[in-house]
Amino acid sequence: MSRLDELIAELCPDGVESVLLSSVLKSVRTGLNPRKNFVLNTKRANNYYVTVKEITSGKIIFSDKTDKIDSNAVSVIQQRSNLEYNDVLLSGIGTIGKVALVDIPTDNWNCSESVFLLKPRTDKILPRFLMFLLGSNSVTSQWNKQSVGSTLRGIRMETVNNLRIPLPPLPVQREIVRILDHFTEFTAELTAQLAAEVTARKKQYEYYRDALLTFGEDVPVMTLGDVAEFKYGYTDTAKDSGAVRFIRITDIGDNGKLQPTNRKYIDLTPDSEGYLLKKGDLLMARTGATYGKTMLFEKEANAVYASFLIRIRFPTGVVLPAYYWHFAQSGLYWNQANRLVSKAGQPQFNANALKRVQIPIPSLEEQRRIIELLNRFDLLTNDLTSGLPAEIAARQKQYEYYRDQLLTFDGVTT
Repeated sequence: MSRLDELIAELCPDGVESVLLSSVLKSVRTGLNPRKNFVLNTKRANNYYVTVKEITSGKIIFSDKTDKIDSNAVSVIQQRSNLEYNDVLLSGIGTIGKVALVDIPTDNWNCSESVFLLKPRTDKILPRFLMFLLGSNSVTSQWNKQSVGSTLRGIRMETVNNLRIPLPPLPVQREIVRILDHFTEFTAELTAQLAAEVTARKKQYEYYRDALLTFGEDVPVMTLGDVAEFKYGYTDTAKDSGAVRFIRITDIGDNGKLQPTNRKYIDLTPDSEGYLLKKGDLLMARTGATYGKTMLFEKEANAVYASFLIRIRFPTGVVLPAYYWHFAQSGLYWNQANRLVSKAGQPQFNANALKRVQIPIPSLEEQRRIIELLNRFDLLTNDLTSGLPAEIAARQKQYEYYRDQLLTFDGVTT
């Protein structure tokens, strides 16, 4: 028998009492509307304004974009909705049911009017137990069933107060919190380890790629303008449907691959036909913050590329497209691109700059060998990278399952 089972058998053998949420709270309020009460976007050090977007996985996570409150509003906040240590926040509008615990000392924080501020009675309920309980699937499903509104759904104050919750004795609550804290810490550690492994694998890949692409004096180096031809893209309005896919800068991922989602299309006309891609063409972003990123078009499918892209094609056959693509991901390429780009105003990496990029050109046989080796390494790295979100999601589901099991009691009485 586990410690939790022993406590339940000892302290609540006949079942756990069910109570109204309001009975274990000192108060339930919503935050203040800044348009009516104070000024936001000031540089005040610690007067944070907490909205739904700052409520993440049971914690309040601030970012550089988190608003802060004018110090003149301190007295107004303190009278109404000043956040304090051990308060519990519940999102009530839009993304309903997000929960966070205020687990650090505060300095005149306020929350938005979309957030309920719950102040627990700690003689009846542990704040962390309440946070876990309100974040459970059973409670979240109740919020969704009782939400109101047509376009923007929300829950009423009355709904929050009248929520029925199980209330085990404090020692039972404490043991459940201990178990769930241990589980969340383990999940966080595992996530950090997986992320570190991905970072290490990427660094290893980058080192290996640059080493493979570094040659001695016996390998000729030519400028891209000597071996490639360039063509600027087509100007049109992207649509949700059409005859051919319209590839834009935003369709090239950070990994240099074509993004499968958020596809846009255009109609095929005599003008746009001149911009149809062939398998083996490369596209490079010529302007903006993502200048220089390069994609290899590997599909046997009709697609047209947009005007902020440059098509690179190797008509002479001395450079294999996949070899150049790997080169264009390397530090050897980026060192040149960052030096050649025009940064006056919006960064511009046009064809005149691109043709000056120097590229080592080994034999076609050696290029194929490099492509094969780097493709394998790229596949291993991307498999790990794509597997990370799935692993984290699996751990989150596992945590949610055990949380809901721990917060479900036999013989709940009213």
